[in-house]
Amino acid sequence: MEGTRVPRVKICCMGSVEEARLAIENGASAVGLVSEMPSGPGVISEDLIAEIAATIPPTVSSFLLTCKTDAAAIIEQQKRLRVNTIQICDRLEKSSYPILREALPGVSLVQVIHVNGPESVDEAISIAPFVSGILLDSGNQSLPVKELGGSGRTHDWKLSLQIREAIDVPLFLAGGLKAENVADAIRQVRPFGVDVCSGVRTDGKLDDGKVKRFFAAVRAAG
Repeated sequence: MEGTRVPRVKICCMGSVEEARLAIENGASAVGLVSEMPSGPGVISEDLIAEIAATIPPTVSSFLLTCKTDAAAIIEQQKRLRVNTIQICDRLEKSSYPILREALPGVSLVQVIHVNGPESVDEAISIAPFVSGILLDSGNQSLPVKELGGSGRTHDWKLSLQIREAIDVPLFLAGGLKAENVADAIRQVRPFGVDVCSGVRTDGKLDDGKVKRFFAAVRAAG
């Protein structure tokens, strides 16, 4: 990857049409729409997801965050909500990916890998051939109530770099990013894109000042 390229920015946990517009006006290449999850912030109704997704320009990626692990259920969800990217937050059987590809032509599949140790590197390498991209986050699927994102924690970026160097699809970096640390994260990992939720919010609402500072830090790193 070209180390001097400015990474794309995905702003997650959209709560309204207005938040999505604010994110895009500031330069977001993608917005995240969180459907039902076992835990974590940003969950909104499917009706609101569909409403927001319908306003997203075609040049911006609309990511549906789903915890579903059944291919048929994911397909039905996408057809209801009409997003152009599925962010798969839990593990799927590998046999599910060709089913999704065939049923959803033109829809990108981004698999979340929760980086908890060296085993995450092997997991990412094994999944990368089946998807359009990998997103590294700091959740934990082994907890009694699964944590599939939105933790606000960073993870070991050395492992993130190992994954980025080992796969041939775009890599998004998430997990505890904010204006104060995103430049360091970019320099260490050199991801295709970065993903932020709580780091650009105040009291749960998208904060225009924090968004602008985040973008300034991303541009400075690039």
